[in-house]
Amino acid sequence: MSRIVIVGGGAAGFFAALACAEASARSKTAPEIVILERGARFLDKVRISGGGRCNVTHACYEARDLAAHYPRGERALIGAFKRFQPSDTVDWFAARGVALKTEADGRMFPVTDSSETIIDCFLREARAAGIKMWLGCGADKIAVRPEGAGFDLTLSNGETLGCDRLLVACGGCRPKESGELLAALGHTLEPPVPSLFTFHIDAPWLRQLAGVSVEEVEASVAGTKLRQRGPFLATHWGASGPVILRLSAWGARVLHGMDYRFVLQINWLPGQTQDAIIAELQSRRDFQAAASIVKFPIRPIPARLWEQLLLAAQIEPGLRWGSLPRPALHRLAQQLVRTELQVTRKSTNKAEFVTCGGVRLSEVDFKTMESRIRPGLYFAGEVLDIDGITGGFNFQAAWTTAWIAGNAMAAEA
Repeated sequence: MSRIVIVGGGAAGFFAALACAEASARSKTAPEIVILERGARFLDKVRISGGGRCNVTHACYEARDLAAHYPRGERALIGAFKRFQPSDTVDWFAARGVALKTEADGRMFPVTDSSETIIDCFLREARAAGIKMWLGCGADKIAVRPEGAGFDLTLSNGETLGCDRLLVACGGCRPKESGELLAALGHTLEPPVPSLFTFHIDAPWLRQLAGVSVEEVEASVAGTKLRQRGPFLATHWGASGPVILRLSAWGARVLHGMDYRFVLQINWLPGQTQDAIIAELQSRRDFQAAASIVKFPIRPIPARLWEQLLLAAQIEPGLRWGSLPRPALHRLAQQLVRTELQVTRKSTNKAEFVTCGGVRLSEVDFKTMESRIRPGLYFAGEVLDIDGITGGFNFQAAWTTAWIAGNAMAAEA
């Protein structure tokens, strides 16, 4: 009996194992499939994703549009998404009794709003398919058999396990762990650095606004071309929300190079020019002279944020519009289009941790996810130099690359 070993008991590892088992059953081959998980539980990242709800995928069904959500991997994924994309993900889960729902922003979750639904599905399907699942057992060494006829793995429990085909799906590629194994097999690793993180900002006035959100801002990093639009959320440690996570994803390497110390610029009214804002403020000064400035924020700026922006512009909130000096009016307009905040460090997004970096994509055949360097070696998921922005895109890349790898390994069996 041939054997397929999958290193990594996470999303990509399980999906590849199930795709392989299903394809093997159709072709009436019966390879032994073994999943190795070094940790104490399977699917830990699935468990915490989406705040415990599991953001399974995103309602984006055109391959090029979908691929555009990946700071690393866009070109390589276009063809892959033409073979397995979010509609296929929805159908796959539906066929196994797991219904997904689409939220207003396009994110898709199980209707149960529980990641345990996804975990239970994977474990149930794996048991039914006869897939062997080994916990607390990782691969410490990988040796290529003479003439490339498979691999011999030295496991963390001291045992040796041979296989004909090997899939590495161990998540973020860390140099001292899976990185060393893959480098020993001849693969080049793009240095892993964090992606999808929030910003620590020490400004007391911003931290006082914890919980306040703005529907759309433009966030940029001073001195760079990094710029994103989207919802902003003030937190007790600084800044978060989709716009910050997108900025961190597209700027992962740049911000790492800056040691996560930089000036964040926020335009609170990205749909308006500074001249238009000055005209609006001047109109209020002329026609609402008796009104208190603090009581009439420019929409859609929340009242609490408006008050803090007034203070940042050195304007007493109790001042009336008619008493607003022209220099103060211009200071307020400047704050509205470019508030500058000093970022001092980063933080993970909730309990989630995503990296950019990993196996160089040019060394992988995306038609099969097989190594171009070592026949019989396959990759799926975040171990590759692929990462997407928040919203279910990282899981979709895992499902897609795993499905392609699983079917290719079954065909080779």
